[in-house]
Amino acid sequence: MTTELQFFMSESKKKIEAKLPELIDSLLAPESLKKSMIYSLEAGGKRIRPVLLLSVLKGFNQPVEKGLEMACAIEMIHTYSLIHDDLPAMDDDDVRRGKPTNHKVFGEAQAILAGDALLTYSYQLVSTISEEPSKVVSLMTELSRAAGAEGMVGGQVSDMEGENKDLSVEELEQIHHHKTGDLMVVSLVAGAILAGASERDQANLRHFGRELGLLFQIKDDILDIEGDAETIGKPVGSDAGNNKGTYPSILGMDGAKQRLEHHLALALSSLKEVDMDQSLLIELTKYVAYRNH
Repeated sequence: MTTELQFFMSESKKKIEAKLPELIDSLLAPESLKKSMIYSLEAGGKRIRPVLLLSVLKGFNQPVEKGLEMACAIEMIHTYSLIHDDLPAMDDDDVRRGKPTNHKVFGEAQAILAGDALLTYSYQLVSTISEEPSKVVSLMTELSRAAGAEGMVGGQVSDMEGENKDLSVEELEQIHHHKTGDLMVVSLVAGAILAGASERDQANLRHFGRELGLLFQIKDDILDIEGDAETIGKPVGSDAGNNKGTYPSILGMDGAKQRLEHHLALALSSLKEVDMDQSLLIELTKYVAYRNH
């Protein structure tokens, strides 16, 4: 990771991690609910989605502060999905990012409601963004599509239905385009909308995001086998234990690594078509591909 990217990611994370609890604390809601919401929001993580959005703004020479509310809204949706994903009815995980999962601390009912609250508040937050109404509507449309039945939720369902089945690579990629990729795509496109980018640039960032989402998932699958549990913050081998299709299980480890390089090349090719300073996003893409957690 270059010094420039390291500094930008560090500063972006500080801004997001200061803003998230401030937003939740401002809610007129039960303290127990807010505590549960903040617990998972503060569990850490790479904050890749907010960093993507802010990187786009910087690449279009726009102030990153313009994207803080939208970035926080996307991170709230991502966090809600993790809370629900960890529940006994889904992946039944006890540890997330090195800490007990939400339902292990607050109980299943509170964890479900904390996820519900994060999801619904994210849209309330987007509605307050100080931009022209047409931009706010576009942001809301993009976010709801990415998070809902046509996006992340649909991908989660396809992922569950794919357990204990022999999936093709194409079927697996379709799952992860939605389960993982769509929130990355909306992070990039939202940054472009806020920056006033052209439809062509938005379309190329959308293509880039689809490839980046696959990159991210392939690397996660590799780390689930080769990674260090302490570094990753959760047990390794959980996908195999849940009988989920993964890139290494279908292609073998060498095949999965070759696929990663293939999608890395496609991602960088799409990014080069965007009329912006691409340097941060290029470095971020390489970080996603070669990270150790």
